Amino acid sequence: MVNPLPPQVHVLVRDWLSANNIVLQSRDGHVVVDSGYVKHEALTLELLASKYALGGEPLVKLVNTHCHSDHMGGNAAIRKKYDCPIALPEDEAPVVAQWDTKALLLDYADQTAPRFTADELLRRDDTHVWGDLEWRVVAAPGHDMRAVVFYNPEHRILISGDALWENGYGFIMPPAIDPLALAAARATLETLAQLDIRVVIPGHGDVFTNVEPALARAFARTEAFEAVPERLARHALKVVLTFCLLHRERMLLSDLPTYVDSIGVFRDINAGCLQLSAIELADMLVHELTRTGAVKQENGWLLPC
Repeated sequence: MVNPLPPQVHVLVRDWLSANNIVLQSRDGHVVVDSGYVKHEALTLELLASKYALGGEPLVKLVNTHCHSDHMGGNAAIRKKYDCPIALPEDEAPVVAQWDTKALLLDYADQTAPRFTADELLRRDDTHVWGDLEWRVVAAPGHDMRAVVFYNPEHRILISGDALWENGYGFIMPPAIDPLALAAARATLETLAQLDIRVVIPGHGDVFTNVEPALARAFARTEAFEAVPERLARHALKVVLTFCLLHRERMLLSDLPTYVDSIGVFRDINAGCLQLSAIELADMLVHELTRTGAVKQENGWLLPC
């Protein structure tokens, strides 16, 4: 397969616990977009030091598409190693400055990230030169209401964060929790559909060029969520539980009702949308995730697949 990216753009494809790292190389200094999850920070540093990324050269800037733990969990470690400034979307900066762990979906969603500070703000519609390419900052609310994406018109490249994947996008809070999020996600897709995009570098998954089918799938998913908000609530909780399970590596099935009743995001979405008992909610999540092959049960434990 022919690489659809310019030679100075390198993508370190990660997994669902750590977002992809995008390395934009330049003789004027290298830039990295998104830093992964804290549990994988040692691997992130190793990958960035490889010949496919920085190769021992300095890093002049770390940029985030948004500030969920899988995208900014390595920020503190990367800054410590490379002594580089961190640039955040302007709407994320005050949340990070206050270290609002609910808004950042940290302890509220049983996730973690080392605290850090922002040095620069990324304002919508501004243009930045990274990797000898011009990147326009495009607001992309929905999955994270403060998120941005980056678009290069010359090569028609989109760094999409969690606003668009090859099959869907990052989970959306249901209307009972955030009445604006689903409409914002649709508006973001409409904005992206108006751009002339040739290739997408997503926050998770491989780089892809079949942009129109990906947008069609994303719009179809949005329509399904709009039609049945309860489906959106179930989807959000399944995504969060799968992520937490990847972090914890295993959970006792017998502990799961207490767990979903003690973690804020499960408790709030359930109360606002599903209104199940803790046992019913735990059983529903395990059943649906097992059915789709996301988890498995072994000797009383719930494990990620």
